[in-house]
Amino acid sequence: FVLRELPLIMQCIIFIHSNSPFWYCDAGMNYVVGPGWRDKWDVVVTSAGKPAFYTEDNRPFREVDITTGKVKFKQVTKLEKGRVYTSGCLKELTQCINWTQSRTSFSKDEIDDSPYDDIYSPFTSPQVMYVGDSLFADLVDAKREFGWTTAAVTPEVGWEIELQRKTEFVIADNAIEMLLNSLRLYQRNLGTGLRSKDDVTVMNKMERIVSKWRDEQTRLLGNPFGSVFRARYTPSLFAHSLRRYCDLYMSNVGSLRHYSPQHRFYPESPKLLSHEIRGSNPECCDIDDPIFDVNCT
Repeated sequence: FVLRELPLIMQCIIFIHSNSPFWYCDAGMNYVVGPGWRDKWDVVVTSAGKPAFYTEDNRPFREVDITTGKVKFKQVTKLEKGRVYTSGCLKELTQCINWTQSRTSFSKDEIDDSPYDDIYSPFTSPQVMYVGDSLFADLVDAKREFGWTTAAVTPEVGWEIELQRKTEFVIADNAIEMLLNSLRLYQRNLGTGLRSKDDVTVMNKMERIVSKWRDEQTRLLGNPFGSVFRARYTPSLFAHSLRRYCDLYMSNVGSLRHYSPQHRFYPESPKLLSHEIRGSNPECCDIDDPIFDVNCT
């Protein structure tokens, strides 16, 4: 749907840019899209060699023979629809498709002061959206170096959402939250003085119970390494990188069919620190879940 409707609605170029060889892309796209899949893309690049595609500026494109799969060594000065290319770099791409950034949405003053006046100007823009399934090979440099709008395809999202809806996981999650808030309230009532031996014993026992519930959550994941988004109970490096370098993420690219090609996303403001999440009282939050009927205000 997106491939069919987007070019009709907006003046844009749609390209496929893969590190996989042509034979692999051809087999996959024939199965998913159909035999005429190459005609649905303005540019097809295989064996792209990312992330070197972003960082190097002297890698020329070569055409791939779609019959034999062999690389032709003639010079490529223009990328044509229906053909397949390999290697290349961003600098060559901007030259071979002769694509300049649309300025219809800018005022004259903004055009005169535009910082995008070098060879990379067509692509140093959030108006370019790149969808990839490899965070570090596809998306990090696209976002960090060129400011593209990036979307990550992360199958683990679908698996974890399905798991989080199960009763066992919900009970474990609520039990952890209840115990942690009980610990916060317990210390709040104890004040700022030294804790007695009995106080320390109680807190130690409650912390061990919390640890057991966290082990149960890991077991429910069915993965000995736990969640890809969590290192125990703190966000993993992958989760931090996903937040930093991706504007969107989804379990599969088919999720885009639920939105108009002109849809605008307005995500919530990212909140990382405790005082941003819990307001002025980071040591306590309310539990209004009817399962527990507990209110710590």
